[in-house]
Amino acid sequence: MPNTQDLENICTQVRRDILRMVHKVNSGHPGGSLGCTEFLVALYYTIMERKDQFDMDGLGEDIFFLSNGHISPLFYSVLARNGYFPIEELNTFRLIDSRLQGHPTTHEGLPGVRIASGSLGQGMSVAIGAAQAKKLNNDPHLIYSLHGDGELQEGQNWEAMMYAAANQVDNLIATVDLNGQQIDGATDDVLPMGNLKDKFEAFGWSVTVIEEGNSIEAILEGMAEAKSKTGEGKPVCVLLKTVMGHGVDFMMHTHAWHGKAPNDEQLAIGLAQNPETLGDY
Repeated sequence: MPNTQDLENICTQVRRDILRMVHKVNSGHPGGSLGCTEFLVALYYTIMERKDQFDMDGLGEDIFFLSNGHISPLFYSVLARNGYFPIEELNTFRLIDSRLQGHPTTHEGLPGVRIASGSLGQGMSVAIGAAQAKKLNNDPHLIYSLHGDGELQEGQNWEAMMYAAANQVDNLIATVDLNGQQIDGATDDVLPMGNLKDKFEAFGWSVTVIEEGNSIEAILEGMAEAKSKTGEGKPVCVLLKTVMGHGVDFMMHTHAWHGKAPNDEQLAIGLAQNPETLGDY
């Protein structure tokens, strides 16, 4: 199992992948991808129990659903670096006839992708259904999901949250990327959501807060705490406080890079801040 330094090195390479993919086609969403890098790397390399071979049933293993599908550059990089498909295929990001579309889709047949997640607000419902299927199959493994904080402005999430608590879906850990930014500005300016911890708890969920969402050590500790809360009759929420654009100084703390690609000069600066560790594709 990789140690903390190994995971940090992987994060650096994944950030390079994100920047290069988005730059090549002048399209994509680097901000949230960079901000959630530590989380997804920790999840796939350490936290989840996964089988070597991918299948859509996911029996006998933990399953992950990406709800905020626009951070696909991160998702694709982590999947490729974990051997789900050739790393060289990252060269095809957002190209016509590529399996690596801007938002993940199942009809492309890409290993690791279980749902299409271009439309925001739907991943919570899917994750809950999968968690209940685990229970019906007497499979003790967990369902993990990731959601944007701006995404929670979609009402379907709150219906799903009520349902999960009412039905004691306690084998689900839903993580919210709490970076305070969305495509049109700060979430507090677009549509304030108040105290999410209090709201999830009022809806009958257990909540773990990870204050340093760009720290591998904090994520491992926080997710271990969240896992310890499963099986107790309540679904589990993790509020992951990240920085949008983390790891590239001019992209940090602003919604401006939610969905904008770097130019040649900006790419060079970003890559210089994230030296090659595992080898570029």
